[in-house]
Amino acid sequence: MNPQLGQLVMALHLGVIAFNVAGLVLIPLGAWRGWRWVRIPWLRALHLAALAVVALQAVAGRACFLTDWQDALTGAGAHDPLIMRWVNGLVYWPLPPWVFAAAYAGVFAYVLALWRWAPPERRRRD
Repeated sequence: MNPQLGQLVMALHLGVIAFNVAGLVLIPLGAWRGWRWVRIPWLRALHLAALAVVALQAVAGRACFLTDWQDALTGAGAHDPLIMRWVNGLVYWPLPPWVFAAAYAGVFAYVLALWRWAPPERRRRD
């Protein structure tokens, strides 16, 4: 076990969650407001891929690989630092797995719809 590395994985996990959630809000808002950066192809592809991984893991009934990695490194439990327990309480909700599978599949469908509603810009060939 390596608790410090586990905390680093938790920080990475929070960054991924923040990126995914921010994209769900900022992409449609940015498209409506005319923000060009929300149509950057590689950024949109990264967002789509990240949510595809989350949805596929949930539908397969598996925990996120970052969760598994963090648990293996920290031995997750009551001896975690207070901040880590607090963050875990925000990230990990005590709901049945099917709820997460349905929610993540719905979110992924929403992100796919955003590609149609606010498509990334195509590269211009000069």
